[in-house]
Amino acid sequence: MTTQPDTSAGAGTGMSTRTSTDSSADTSTSRGPGQGWGPPASTPPPEQAPPAVAPGAGEPEQPFFRRAWRGRPEDPRWARPAFLGLLLATAVLYLYDLSASGYANSFYSAAVQAGSQSWKAFFFGSLDSANAITVDKPPASLWPMALSVRIFGLSSWAILVPEVLMGVATVGVLYAALRRRFSPAAGLIAGAVFALTPVAALMFRFNNPDAMLALLMTVTVYCVIRGLEDGRTKWLLWAGAAVGLAFLAKTLQAFLILPPLAVLYAVCAPVAVRKRFTQLGLSAVATAVAGGWWVAIVELWPASSRPYIGGSQNNSFLELTFGYNGLGRINGDETGSVGGGGGGGTGMWGETGWNRMFNSEIGSQISWLLPAALILLVAGLVLTRKAKRTDLARGSFLAWGGALLMTTLVFSYMAGIFHQYYTVALAPYIAAVVGMGATMLWEERGKVWASLVLAGSVTAAAVWGYVLLNRTSDYLPWLKWLVLVGGLAGALGLIFAGRLGRRLALGAVGLSFVASVAGPAAYTLSTVNTGHTGSIVTAGPAGASMMGGRGGGPGAGGGMRGGFPGGGQNQQNGNGNGTTQNGKQGGGMGQPPTGGTGGFPGQNQQGNGTPQGQNQQGGMPGGGTGEGGMGGGGGAGGLLNGATVGSAAKTLLSKNAGDYTWAAAAVGSQNSASYQLATGKPVMAIGGFNGTDPSPTLAQFKKYVTDGKIHYFISSGGAGGGMGGGMDGGGSSGTTSSSSRISSWVTANFKKVTAGSATFYDLTQPTSGS
Repeated sequence: MTTQPDTSAGAGTGMSTRTSTDSSADTSTSRGPGQGWGPPASTPPPEQAPPAVAPGAGEPEQPFFRRAWRGRPEDPRWARPAFLGLLLATAVLYLYDLSASGYANSFYSAAVQAGSQSWKAFFFGSLDSANAITVDKPPASLWPMALSVRIFGLSSWAILVPEVLMGVATVGVLYAALRRRFSPAAGLIAGAVFALTPVAALMFRFNNPDAMLALLMTVTVYCVIRGLEDGRTKWLLWAGAAVGLAFLAKTLQAFLILPPLAVLYAVCAPVAVRKRFTQLGLSAVATAVAGGWWVAIVELWPASSRPYIGGSQNNSFLELTFGYNGLGRINGDETGSVGGGGGGGTGMWGETGWNRMFNSEIGSQISWLLPAALILLVAGLVLTRKAKRTDLARGSFLAWGGALLMTTLVFSYMAGIFHQYYTVALAPYIAAVVGMGATMLWEERGKVWASLVLAGSVTAAAVWGYVLLNRTSDYLPWLKWLVLVGGLAGALGLIFAGRLGRRLALGAVGLSFVASVAGPAAYTLSTVNTGHTGSIVTAGPAGASMMGGRGGGPGAGGGMRGGFPGGGQNQQNGNGNGTTQNGKQGGGMGQPPTGGTGGFPGQNQQGNGTPQGQNQQGGMPGGGTGEGGMGGGGGAGGLLNGATVGSAAKTLLSKNAGDYTWAAAAVGSQNSASYQLATGKPVMAIGGFNGTDPSPTLAQFKKYVTDGKIHYFISSGGAGGGMGGGMDGGGSSGTTSSSSRISSWVTANFKKVTAGSATFYDLTQPTSGS
C-alpha cells in the first residue's frame, strides 16, 4: 500500500501542485515540504527567460465570452464555470428579499440621501443636504450608495445593492488570490466559506462602512502577495492606495493589518533589501495620498462654511480619528460616547479577553471555522518551514494568517465601543486560510501526519459547530447532530484518504465540507431571511448573540439581541411585518425625568419592524409614549433606531418646507434621519449621533431660529428631553449638554403642535411673554 499522494485524485479535483523556484540571493536554503505550492517567486530577467510561446499560438483567438467561460488554459475546464457560478450564487443569496431591511441603518441612509441631493453633502458625508453636521466616519463608504441613489432614486435597493456588489467582489478577490498560487479549488473553498459566514451575509446587505472596509482589506492582502510574487513596485502602490481608501471608510481600523504585512514584505520580498524598504516607503506615501487628500481639504476648509465634524468635540476630523474613533476604541476613553469599556474584564461593550471571539456575544457571528483555520494556519507554516525565504505559499499563509491574528488580537482586548458586526473584518482572512490549508494538506494526504491534521481541522469545525448550534437549542435542533456526526465521519474518511479510491476520497472531502459549513450556512439563511434595521444588528436566529457584561448601570439586564448592551433585550431586528422584532428590556442607565418605565438602555420595548424604525415605550430619558419610538411622545426615535413617521407628521413637516433651510431639528441623528427620509427634506441632527456633540450651541441655534432657518423642533417627550438632557451630556463630566439646553429653551418658549401622536414645537410661533 503506497504512502505517496494519489496524484490522480489530486488532478481530478484541480488540487494539483505547482512548482516554485527562488531566484533571490537565498540560494543556500534548500526547498522543503511545501515546495510544490505557488508560481515562481520572481520573474527571470528578459534576457534569461526562454522565448515565450503563448498556448495555442498560431490558432485563431477565441471569442471574448468563450475565453471568459473557459478561463486560463492551465486551469481545469470546470474551474471558470464553477467560479462564475459561485459569484452568481453569492449575488442571488445576498440580494434575496433585500428590501426587507428598508433603510437599514437610517443614520447612514440619511447621509446617503443628503449626498444624492447636494454635492457638498456628498463630499463631507453630511447627515442633511443643508450641511449641519456629518456622520461620525469619513464618507468613502457613503459615496457608492449616494451615486446609486442619484441614478436610481431613493429606495432600499438603491442604497443596499452597492453593498451586495462589494460582497460579490470580495469573493472574486479571494478566488483570484488563492487560484494563482494554490489552485482553483482553494479559491472556490475560500469564496464559499466567506459567502456563508453569517456576519458577512449581514454586513454585505447592510449600509454600515464595514462592507467597504472588508473588501479593501482583502484587496490589500491580495496586492501584497502579488508584490511577493514578482517584486514589482506597482503592487505595493496599489496596496497602499487600498489602505488609504479604507481609511476613508472607517479610519484607523484600516491600519490594523499593516504591521504584519509590512514585516512580511520587508523580510520575504524577492528583491534586494534596499529596494524592499524603498517600496514600503512608497507604499506609505500612496496610503497618505489616497487617504490624506480628503483629510487635508477638510482640515483646511474654513469651519464656518463646512458642516460640523460629527463625533468630535472640537469640530476636528483629526480629533475624531485619534480620539472617539481611534485610541478611545482601544482603551475605552471615548469622549462623547454613551458608555465605556471594562478595561480587560467585562464592560458595557461585552467581555474582553483571549476567548472573546468564541463567547456567546460574538461566537455565532464569525467563529464557526476559526478553530479549523488556526489549525490549518499552523499546518501550512509547518509544511513550508524549510522553504526558501521567498516561498509564495509560506508568504501567503503569513499574509492572511498575520492579518487574521492581528485583527483577532485587537478585537479581543479593545475596551471601547465594540459591536458584533465588526467581526466581518475577519471573514476574508478565515476563508483564505481554510482554502489554502485544506488544499495543501489534501495534496499531502499520503503522509499520515498530514491526513491526521486535516481530519483534526474537520473535527474541530464539527465539534465547535455543535457547540454554537447548541447555544440556540430550539433552532433546528437536529442540525447540531448532523454537523457533529457528519463531521466526525468525514474526518475518519480523510484519515484514510491516501489509501482510498478516488471516489471514496472525494466523498469524504464532500462530507467534511458540508458538515463544516452547515452551521454557518443555516445561520446565513436565517440572516438573509430577516430584515435588519437600526444601529446595532447581529446575524443568525433570535437569541444567537447576546451582549452581556456589567451592562449600562443599575438594574441592567443580561444583554440584548441586536440592541444596546446591558439592556436585557432579546430582539431580532425587524422584518418589515412586526413578527420578529419583539422584545422586552429591563433595567438600564438611569431613570427618565418624565414618563416611561425605565431608563436608557433598559426600556420596555415593542418593535414594529418597519423599515424606518420601531415604536417603543419608555426608553431614552424624556420618556412618554406614542409614535416615534424611543423617547415616545415626541415622535423621536432613539440612539439605536429611528422613528416611525406617521402620515400626519409627514404632512406637517413637508408643508412650506422649501421656505426653510431645515424643515425641522431633532436631538440625535437617528431621530432626525427618520423624518428626513420620510419627507425628503433636510432635518438638523442636534448633537450628532449620540446627541452629545456640541453642535449647534444654544447661541447658534437661537440665531438659526431668529433668521427663520428652522421650522419645527421635534420633541423627545419631556423637559430638557432627548439624549443629551437625560444623560447630562452623555459623559461630559456632569455638565449640561448643548442639546439639553436647546431642548429646554424650545419647550419653554415656543408653541406645541401635535400631528397624530407626535409632538412638535413651531419655531415660528413663540409663546406669549417669551
